[in-house]
Amino acid sequence: MTSFSRLDQVLESVENLSVDEQEALIDLIRHRLAERRRSEISANIAQAQVEYQTGKVFRGTVTQIMDELRK
Repeated sequence: MTSFSRLDQVLESVENLSVDEQEALIDLIRHRLAERRRSEISANIAQAQVEYQTGKVFRGTVTQIMDELRK
């Protein structure tokens, strides 16, 4: 099953909901997306902290960083 046909099925199901149910679904999806983003940010922070503590982070002046990026 392709993602478009799955999406079409979901949209058809949503259209069969009442307006109140559709609004509740939208709120629920927004909440879940926000939670997913928070989890991703938290994981990125944890990874960055590990990399910083193990010395895998390049530190220097803006000029040094720009020079490193140009390599």
